[in-house]
Amino acid sequence: MTVLHDLVAEKGFLVLDGATGTELFRRGLQSGDPPEAWNVDRPDVIIDAYRAYANAGSDLILTNTFGGTRYRLALHKLEERVVELNTEAARLARKVADEVLAETGRTILVAGSMGPTGELMEPMGSMSPGSCAAAFAEQAEGLAAGGADVLWIETISSLEEGEAAVTGARKACDLPICLTMSFDTAGRTMMGVTGTSAAELATRLGIDAIGANCGNNLADTEAAIIQMREVNPDILIISKGNAGIPEWRGTELHYDGTPEVMAAYAARARDAGAQLIGACCGSTPEHIALMRAVLDGEEPVPEVEVVAATTTLVAKPRGGRSGRRGRRSRD
Repeated sequence: MTVLHDLVAEKGFLVLDGATGTELFRRGLQSGDPPEAWNVDRPDVIIDAYRAYANAGSDLILTNTFGGTRYRLALHKLEERVVELNTEAARLARKVADEVLAETGRTILVAGSMGPTGELMEPMGSMSPGSCAAAFAEQAEGLAAGGADVLWIETISSLEEGEAAVTGARKACDLPICLTMSFDTAGRTMMGVTGTSAAELATRLGIDAIGANCGNNLADTEAAIIQMREVNPDILIISKGNAGIPEWRGTELHYDGTPEVMAAYAARARDAGAQLIGACCGSTPEHIALMRAVLDGEEPVPEVEVVAATTTLVAKPRGGRSGRRGRRSRD
């Protein structure tokens, strides 16, 4: 058992946080700027963003390190600061989590976010499994040093990169490992991975949790986690979908997923077997607060409309909540 399993056993499910980028742009980050630099340059802003999700009811907050590998930081000439920037991000999140525990007695886990490298693996690209694993090991070293409770490998598209990331993370430390993939191409990842094959990889690697984040729409995210649950009835399942479907409005990307849409999605995700439920792009602390209230039974499940998944798999509710959900809604 790990700290992650212990907290799930205590609470039954965990509410995760929402988008990091959304919060930093609201606080002044400009397009093209590296968010990870703010872990050192604007720590007050990072702490404020973490605290906003903690106050909204998150049981787990992700560090501001999505682009924290050497490959991604090299785009900003920050590749020699991998350990420093990841350590500081985790340290700031640890500070917030420890303050919440001291003030309220509520445990919040710090999850070290590890996004994709942005490179293609051999033979399609030039990145070898060894160099990929080394990049994730370097990042994991910093996150562990800063006080992360969990390593959170997210938005992965290929099984090869996912496996290399896990291999690297394990070389650096013995923290629990979670892996989420992004299902954004007709119910598959960009590299053709299904929820079934993702869960099979997770089972083979013996990691602590598998799931879906980001993605093209909520329906495909939900379909993927149902596939995962069918493969492995015991592994922890993560669902962290985008706040609806994005569309451009002038020069700004707008997400149509209101807090009500995301709260209804959260209830469906739990019905489908997910124990770790949060939100991704376009979401805010306001989304998380309503998701928390609905999952805790303090607010009714909103009735919203949903589009069908682009996969052929149809979601089947678990438990006795289907009568409250109404029609499958538009996300």
